[in-house]
Amino acid sequence: MFADPQTSESRQRLEAFVKTNDGFELAEIDFALRGPGDLFGTRQHGLPPMYIADLVRDQRLLQEARHDAQSLVALDPGLACADHAQLRKKVLARYGQALDLGDVG
Repeated sequence: MFADPQTSESRQRLEAFVKTNDGFELAEIDFALRGPGDLFGTRQHGLPPMYIADLVRDQRLLQEARHDAQSLVALDPGLACADHAQLRKKVLARYGQALDLGDVG
């Protein structure tokens, strides 16, 4: 491996590469350094516009929220229930056609 790290972040990534050969650990370090990326955009790395939570610091809380969201969708997949009308409207306004990506997997 050849490298000429120009930034502190690139030096940290190289140090992690030297420290371990565990791909999962390297992915966690990379995630902490570069962020999760932009799922619905073209950026390959960086932090998404999340103003409430930090994906690393608030991991437990975000897992709970994910579980709650999955439970809600299991009960009402199309968010058709009148109680979920406002949520459906906001989800469609924010993500629109990008939601079709969920059908790919």
